Formats: sequence, structure tokens, C-alpha cells
Amino acid sequence: MTVSDPNAPDTIVLIHGFWVTPRSWEEWLSYYQDKGYRVLAPAYPGFEVEVEALRADPTPIENLTVPAVIDHLTEVIGGLERPPILMGHSAGGVFTQLMLDRGYGAVGVVMDSAPTEGVPVVPLSQLKSTFPALRTVGRKKAAGFTFEQWHYAFCNTFPEERSRQLYERYHIPASVRVLWGSALATLEPGHQDTFVNYDNDDRAPLLFISGTHDHLMPPSVQRSNAKHYKSNKTVTEVVEFEGPHLLPSRDRWEEVADYALEWAVNHARQGNTPQAPGAGA
Repeated sequence: MTVSDPNAPDTIVLIHGFWVTPRSWEEWLSYYQDKGYRVLAPAYPGFEVEVEALRADPTPIENLTVPAVIDHLTEVIGGLERPPILMGHSAGGVFTQLMLDRGYGAVGVVMDSAPTEGVPVVPLSQLKSTFPALRTVGRKKAAGFTFEQWHYAFCNTFPEERSRQLYERYHIPASVRVLWGSALATLEPGHQDTFVNYDNDDRAPLLFISGTHDHLMPPSVQRSNAKHYKSNKTVTEVVEFEGPHLLPSRDRWEEVADYALEWAVNHARQGNTPQAPGAGA
């Protein structure tokens, strides 16, 4: 399938994660646009301002909720004529899975995805990476990383100079309330905000891309998340690329971008079938 194919997705939606904004997709956005795609990188509600503004006033971060993000993505994705390719990084991988479960998107690719509800794997490096934020007292707060914490969690395979450049350009605090909610989702009774139906036969194909040296969301988390999907009627695959958590910014990131797009095009559901709200609910 090509962009000119009337049955193929003509739009790519890039969903960012925590501790960053849509700015973290800046290279991928122009790269995919040059290939002829319409590319959207929606911000979380209140995150439409620049990185520097969110650092100065983190109120939108403190007020963030998972349902608010899903509502916003539903508005953006649901308004498209053709179901798009969804790509999410880190927490954006969770939102991608949530949207696919609800019937949105022709195909999904998640990179270094945070886990959805029910994935119990918690590697030591993940605990070390998230501890600075989780130890914050009270949930309605925003917690950022020091440069040293950022380098360990996001850029551990990068030269320090490159890591610092990315820290200064991309880093913002993250919502402690949402982080705690995600961390406790598996332990609390009932379905929480990050629940997906792992038996959903109607879900579009999904690819997990994992960074081999990711400290924040190691490959074991990706593999465990993928194995939870039990449907035999839809595709779920896992692949690894050399790199840390901030995989979209690694050297030769184009290799990852090309693989992600080729897989998505080859596995995307064809046709202009309207996206179905609540398909996986």
C-alpha cells in the first residue's frame, strides 16, 4: 500500500509520552511528511504550549488525567476520514493501545511502551528510573528529572553532551498522580484508566518496538505486555532495536522510523470503514 492508495492510511498520528511534549517527535514528523503523509502530533490537554512554558507553570501537568487524554485523542483521531497509523512512545504507547482497543486506528506501533493494566513486570532499572517521581508526596503534583536522572532513564547509551542537549530541549515534569495511578492499576480492584481488553478480536494489528538498553521500560516489559494479548485473530509482534528509552532520538533513528512505517503499512487494515467508538469496551 502507498499513500496514494485510497484504501491505505494517509495519516500518521504520533503520540508523545511523559517527561516530554510533541516536540520530541519533531524529526519524525518532518521525515514522514516528506514521504507524503499527513502527520499529526497532538499534545495532551494543556500541553499545547512550549516546553519552556510548562517548566515555568506545570499546572496543566498537575491537572492531567488519562480520561482527558483519551477524550482529546478520540476527538483528533475520530475526526479523520480514514483510520490512521497510530504511533506512541512510552506513555504514548499506552494511549495507542487504549485507542486501538476502542476501535480507533488502522494499525498501531508502540515504542518503549509503558505497560497497560495487568502487566506485573517491574524490573529494577524501572524502579530506579521512576523512583524520583513516585517518591513525591501527594498525587496532584508534577515531578521532573535532574539531568543525571534523565540520562539514566532516557539516554543512558548516548554521549553526555547529546543527552544534555535533549534534556534541555525536551524535558518537562510528569504528573505524579497519573504515574501512581498507572503503577497501582494492577493492584487495585476493578478496571482502572489503563485497562484494555486483551481478548479483543477486533483490535487492529500492533507492533511493540523495544530499546535493548532501555532502563525506564526495558524489553521484558514490552514482551510481557505483548504476551497479554490473547486473541488469535489479530497480529501482535515484538521487535528490538539497539538503544535506550528515547529510541526516536538515537543515532540512525531513521532505521527505526522506516521499520515502523513499513510494518504499519504492511499490516494496516484496508478500507474506509468508519472508526467505531467503544469497539473494545
